[in-house]
Amino acid sequence: MKKIIATLTAILAMGFSSSFAGTLVINTDLTDPAPKAAFEWAFNKFQEENPDVTIEVNNFDHEGYKQAIRNFLTTSPPDVFNWYAGNRMLPFVRAGLVEDVSDIWSDTGWVDGNLTEGMSHAKKPMTIGGKQWGIPYTYYQWGVYYRKDIFDANGISVPTTWDEFVAATAGVFDYLNLRTNGYEFHMALTKGEIPYTDPRVHAVFDKWDELVKPGYFLENHASLAWQEAIPPMINGEAAMYVMGNFSVALFKEGGLTNDNLGFFQFPEITPGLPMAEEAPTDTMHIASGAKNKTDAKRFLIFLSRADVQEEMNKTLGQLPVNSGSKVDPDPFLEAGLNMLNNAYAMAQFYDRDAPAEMASEGMKGFQEYMVNPDRRDKILERLEKVRQRVYK
Repeated sequence: MKKIIATLTAILAMGFSSSFAGTLVINTDLTDPAPKAAFEWAFNKFQEENPDVTIEVNNFDHEGYKQAIRNFLTTSPPDVFNWYAGNRMLPFVRAGLVEDVSDIWSDTGWVDGNLTEGMSHAKKPMTIGGKQWGIPYTYYQWGVYYRKDIFDANGISVPTTWDEFVAATAGVFDYLNLRTNGYEFHMALTKGEIPYTDPRVHAVFDKWDELVKPGYFLENHASLAWQEAIPPMINGEAAMYVMGNFSVALFKEGGLTNDNLGFFQFPEITPGLPMAEEAPTDTMHIASGAKNKTDAKRFLIFLSRADVQEEMNKTLGQLPVNSGSKVDPDPFLEAGLNMLNNAYAMAQFYDRDAPAEMASEGMKGFQEYMVNPDRRDKILERLEKVRQRVYK
């Protein structure tokens, strides 16, 4: 573990007593170049605005952080730590290791960080048991990337309904479930509260059948890594790809441009169901055992501000969560920002929302189904046995 200590002269900040001043300890695994640069900027700016606070950052490598987080939250908790939204934070909340920060979401007694107005669309994935347990600072959209020129050549319009989408083709479990049964059902399923043999899960697979059985996917799709599915899009062998915005750089490296590459929202399936989206979200939290909770809350409010998120996400190349933030001119970032700012809620993707063992077995089952859809019943019965074991 590498320790970086940034120190400024302690001066009382206006509006806060000296009892609030002190060292703010932050544990992170934000060591890749872009997040490291973004947070170095954020740490420096926060200290410029709050010269009574000294930030001490403990940086871990990614795998070491995953292994160490429960231990350090229990034995030597920092004031602030980074993690993820949704069910990924659930085990730590249940264990009493994360501080309830509902007061800064409601602005009770705190300088407004625009959490209420600017991030109301992101409140659900930060909420467990009716309380908020952190703040989100960045995310990126998933959706359908498509070849505009192939659509035009075949007289296909951008699908806005499920029937139009099937006529054009694509699909993944998370979106099918979100669009068929809704956000609350999807989160309950990934929390182990709903059997995989439930008729509503079968309804998701009924929709999936409409894509799998006619053979709308690439041959050998189950054996392809996500990067290996990029060339068929570039070569015109595929016309759509359900993927995250990080794929755009590879599409463009392969020769696609804004003229022949487009993006659209995964279409509605169940009429009137609120449209939740897939948007893996990175977050900051306060440890329940933090020694400096006052400055920790000041930092979370700072990190929630539109101007701060806007600047950080320019470096991250992702989307700010605060709806008051702007993005650089880019059709994919602009489309993602508009879509997520108006989303009902954000899911975190199956392998983040479900525990590791359930996610692993679930992904294997989904891949098996896409190769052998007639095995659906046996696959779901097997996943149900895994659910009963994992969540007991």
